[in-house]
Amino acid sequence: MKHFTTSFLILAINLLCCSSAMAQETESARSWSLKECLDYARGHNIQIRSMEITKQSSDADLEQAKAQQYPTLSFGTNHSVSFQNTASYNEYMEKNGGTTYQGSFNLNSGYTLYQGGKIRNNIKQQGLLNEASQYDMEQAVMDVEISVVQAYLQILYDNEALKINNQAAELSNIQAERGEQMYMAGSISKGDLAQLKSQYSSDKYQVVSAENALAVSKLKLKQLLELDIEEDFSVEFPEIDDESVTALIPPLKEIYFTALEELPQMKSSNLGVEASNLGVAVAKAAYYPSISLSAGVSTGMYSGTGVSFIDQLNNKLGENIGLSLSIPIFNNKQVRTNVTKAKLQSETSRLQNESDKKQLLSTIESLYNDAASAQSKYTAAKEQLTAAQTSYEIVSEQFDAGIKNTVELITEKNNYISALSQLLQTKYQAVLSIKLLNRYVNKPIEL
Repeated sequence: MKHFTTSFLILAINLLCCSSAMAQETESARSWSLKECLDYARGHNIQIRSMEITKQSSDADLEQAKAQQYPTLSFGTNHSVSFQNTASYNEYMEKNGGTTYQGSFNLNSGYTLYQGGKIRNNIKQQGLLNEASQYDMEQAVMDVEISVVQAYLQILYDNEALKINNQAAELSNIQAERGEQMYMAGSISKGDLAQLKSQYSSDKYQVVSAENALAVSKLKLKQLLELDIEEDFSVEFPEIDDESVTALIPPLKEIYFTALEELPQMKSSNLGVEASNLGVAVAKAAYYPSISLSAGVSTGMYSGTGVSFIDQLNNKLGENIGLSLSIPIFNNKQVRTNVTKAKLQSETSRLQNESDKKQLLSTIESLYNDAASAQSKYTAAKEQLTAAQTSYEIVSEQFDAGIKNTVELITEKNNYISALSQLLQTKYQAVLSIKLLNRYVNKPIEL
């Protein structure tokens, strides 16, 4: 027992030294909290910035649709100079010289009085699509937030997994050193010593693998934040207590129905159905007559008339106003085809909406089951760890006393490390699932 206690004391000192060295190594790098990562991702992630551009394009489409309800106004002018060897007369029997100038000006306006409700319904449709675009952008933000949380928690998990692997390597080193002493004393064979040293080498390899896993996780989060390659990156490592692991999980139905009402993706999907229904009305508008009003003003002037340009502009001023009616009779089934396609698009949107609801339910059910299962496993894993640690302590003492062999010692040590790993895995699985479920009910993600 004295030897076992001394071994754990040495292990604790080594781990503290390792943690201190890691802290000094990352001291120069900025340590990001989860909140800082989320705030930075919202402003710099390319996916989010792309969706912002899409939203701006939708704003322009809505403005264009609204502009169709106003009159059009255009101005035109034409000027020409002609050269002739003989004199000529213009339409007013005015004599022109060899070189003549002619200019005209016109101002025209048009206004659609009736088009089967197409303009009105098109504005409504674009308004719905614009609102859906806003929700699509919010959903993109949420998706990035979830990715950041997953990557951040993966770093925390890999960091603690590295500590466990370091602990395993330190225990193996202590066992190998103790084995050297027992071999020199003739208590164990050379083969037993070789097994202890082999286990130590295997555990050192696992440490290297764990360090690589941690580096990969940090790189993934750094890429999500769109950080430059030159920028050093490190995160804070908050302590996650049992309260976070065993937090109360909201009822499944409450989560699902809240998500149906609040989730941006579902709001966008619902608006998509409404917009596609309006698309049918827009297409049907082509069945109806259209009535439009037009008006214009024109004037002109000529050279060589002896009349000033100002007087000519006044004398030749012409005004017109007109009302036109267009009745569709036969257009090669173009309108009917457009209406059919609009109806099919409406049905597609409805089916997509149903699919989105089922996919949402599947996602929430999976997260709910993962959270509940992980919480139960966490409680069992804590009990398993206590039993495994006690068993390892006893076997370690019996090994020192020559009662247990090397294989039994290594087995119990691996069982102890496995229990630590299982506790760690269930801990972070529960925390991640609970945090994501909270996000689906519009609760902020915090650690």
